[in-house]
Amino acid sequence: MTAADDIATLEEHERRLVFDRFGNEDAWELGTLLVELARERNAAVTVSIRRGAQRLFHYALPGTSADNDAWLDRKCRVVERYGEASFLVGARFRAKGRTFEDSSRLDPDTYAAHGGAFPVRLRGTGVIGAVAVSGLAQADDHALVVEALERFLRPA
Repeated sequence: MTAADDIATLEEHERRLVFDRFGNEDAWELGTLLVELARERNAAVTVSIRRGAQRLFHYALPGTSADNDAWLDRKCRVVERYGEASFLVGARFRAKGRTFEDSSRLDPDTYAAHGGAFPVRLRGTGVIGAVAVSGLAQADDHALVVEALERFLRPA
């Protein structure tokens, strides 16, 4: 796969994984689903779901640390700033032969364009929050979030 193929796939995730509504119960159900998927895989991850500045769900599985919380904060700030998945933002920089850290002019201690944070996009409104995972390789963090969103948003 080329960088353009990767970006096209990531953009397709963003177009497809959109909410019709998103409330506190949705955050609980989605967060619980992510924790269940992580447990099935014995994945040591921390999960966070935010709406605006409010954290609606947070869970740290055994084997994680406060470093995972810091990664979540940094990746979610990228979603907030760019309105796109942190992995997509980083992929766009890499496709241009640059790194986010060197080219974005943003403090890497505050922002991280690494996979794992995905926008909570409300149809007709736009990005209202983020769902994020930290603890795996960045592509795996992203894939876990996408899998959970696909299951959660699947028509009943």
